[in-house]
Amino acid sequence: MVVGEFTEDVDVLVIGAGPGGYVAAIRAAQLGRSVTVVEKAELGGVCLNRGCIPSKALISAAHHYEAAREQPFPGISTTAALDFAQVQAWKQSVVDKMTGGVKTLLKGNKVRVVQGEAFFTGANEVHVASEHEGQRFRFQHCILATGSRPVELKAVPFGPRVLSSTEALALDHVPKSLVVVGGGYIGVELGQTFAKFGAKVTIVEGLDNLLPTFDPQLTRLVVRNLKKYQVDIYTQALAQGVEETDDGVTLVFTAGGQEHRVTAEYVLVTVGRRPNTDELGLEAAGVQLNERGLVVVDSQGRSSAPSIFAIGDIVPGPALAHKASYEGKVAAEAIAGQASAIDYRCIPAVVFSDPEIASVGLSEAEAKAQAGELAIGRFPYAANGRAVALSADAGYVKLIADKQSGVLLGAQVIGVEASNLIAELGLAIEMGATLEDLALTIHAHPTLGEMVMEAAEVGLGTPIHIVK
Repeated sequence: MVVGEFTEDVDVLVIGAGPGGYVAAIRAAQLGRSVTVVEKAELGGVCLNRGCIPSKALISAAHHYEAAREQPFPGISTTAALDFAQVQAWKQSVVDKMTGGVKTLLKGNKVRVVQGEAFFTGANEVHVASEHEGQRFRFQHCILATGSRPVELKAVPFGPRVLSSTEALALDHVPKSLVVVGGGYIGVELGQTFAKFGAKVTIVEGLDNLLPTFDPQLTRLVVRNLKKYQVDIYTQALAQGVEETDDGVTLVFTAGGQEHRVTAEYVLVTVGRRPNTDELGLEAAGVQLNERGLVVVDSQGRSSAPSIFAIGDIVPGPALAHKASYEGKVAAEAIAGQASAIDYRCIPAVVFSDPEIASVGLSEAEAKAQAGELAIGRFPYAANGRAVALSADAGYVKLIADKQSGVLLGAQVIGVEASNLIAELGLAIEMGATLEDLALTIHAHPTLGEMVMEAAEVGLGTPIHIVK
């Protein structure tokens, strides 16, 4: 113990101020609890500083650059010049605005913020170490929201030329060439973004398809667009090692029974994320972890230590910011004595690729296994007036419903603004809506949202704007 250090009693201690932690802290404060947040780095966590927000800012910039460079509309001529340093400065301004907003929200809700790294010294006590001092806190309740970090491959260790998504988002120039190891949503989003900025991109994926957690039918348009930007794609590929030089790096991998070597300016590794649970001293608190290092929790986020809750990337389920925020609210409400419980039925998944992909609820295969006979409604962007007017008519909306009751079980969207269209469909599943409910809901014309109504009509067998 540091000389002069004393133990302070706190009501609710939240460890981590990412999209799970800061939301949990605010909700607990709203419910009348006194809340202290411990954060070792920046408010907003990985999502706001080194993930969701900066990546979507770069994706947006790449879309604008593409539109200016390729002149997609008849009769409009443009010229495009890329100042990537200015793009990065703008991206940082977006990050600063969002993280500044989090600081304001915490202050406005009277949440105390402590800078430092927490380590458990007992069932209800943590030591928080900062650069110059240490503090001890004894808590009544604790919410763990420590997030995750990129997985490092033994065969492809991080280095000056081997990057994680954190370093890739902070590059001060567009690399002439980039090899992406991992074809999940992070790899596809960043690979496609740098390809649009002009980099020669290669994606190496170990499984059969890119975006392997999505229906292969959904990913075909994305793969087609990647090839439009001369992105080379290798699937069923296994990285064997890297050879770095001062000005480049060669990835060695096997695919199709053959060894391949691709040399680029950088290699970007995006093969998953590891939970930040290994340096918290959780054994001292009696918190049980599973074989993957994730905290075992009940339906309210409560761990094996009754006073400690866990949310976000450190508990089972997809590593999504909106999942963490949702779990944070439930945990805070549970601490306040409410009967809130986690229900993952309607957590949407989105890939900010080109075109975007979004899904919510059950896939067709899952729905068939659970419900038996299904009613499927699929409506193409090409038959939607707004999509055609946007010159963005690739894609479709697909609804999956129980045939007998008409209750919506799942939905998928691929196309422009899929990330926004999926919200209505998540609400429909949450409310137990039927295809008839969606078909009878008047949607404004001309909008992309009309496709939800039209797809419901297809599922009912009464389509208006396509021939049955």
